[in-house]
Amino acid sequence: MSAGSLRVIHIGGPTVLLQLGGLSLLVDPTFDPPGEVGSATRTLTKLRGPALEATALPPLDAVLLSHDQHADNLDAAGRAVLATAPIALTTPLAAERLGQPARALEPWESVTLVGETSEVTVTAVPARHGPIGSEPVIGPVTGFVLTGDGLPTVYVSGDNSAPELVEEIAARVPPVDVAVLFAGAARTPSVDGALTLTATDAVAAARAIGAPVVVPVHTEGWAHFSESTDDLVRAFAAAGLGALLRVPERGIPFEI
Repeated sequence: MSAGSLRVIHIGGPTVLLQLGGLSLLVDPTFDPPGEVGSATRTLTKLRGPALEATALPPLDAVLLSHDQHADNLDAAGRAVLATAPIALTTPLAAERLGQPARALEPWESVTLVGETSEVTVTAVPARHGPIGSEPVIGPVTGFVLTGDGLPTVYVSGDNSAPELVEEIAARVPPVDVAVLFAGAARTPSVDGALTLTATDAVAAARAIGAPVVVPVHTEGWAHFSESTDDLVRAFAAAGLGALLRVPERGIPFEI
């Protein structure tokens, strides 16, 4: 792995290991086996287990947690993984509920992580988990932008469904080299609308952020994802943006 590259391992659903500047950053840990998860009022069905077990992870430098309130972004085994990290960057509400090692980041607030060879600055960026007005039901979420000298700039959308927020982000951050987009058009009965990017909205988000590489995740592994990876690939091809996509193979590292 070259010093200025990004290594990506898609573990399943939204869970991704990003290795950047010598740091290992885990996004939205989910390591439970398949089955029904959640409560009596909000149950989700997990269809596939993780491509890597938690024991196969390298030592983590941080967890990037878009939110804690949904089991497809943080499950029981994921909480155990989070507890082993020196810091978990997340929303203020999630940090309040989780306690240590969670640290709250308001939108546009940054933390610099220091590795052996590089520093990576993590900036929280706006995200909306569903249509306008859904936050009282769904709760707050965050995305992240990762920057560092000599390193690719990486945007991690989190469970954002709003391309217009991606436009706002693109106007305020350095040019993005890699966009990790959570798609899959997640749907639940509690909200009338997609909770994550539809394939069409993912195209709009890709155009807004302007990254030459788009890594789609959150398109498989759960029953409430209403669109598949194939749906997203078709939408990007129809828009003439198919060359941007790097569709990850679960559990197989690749470098950008």
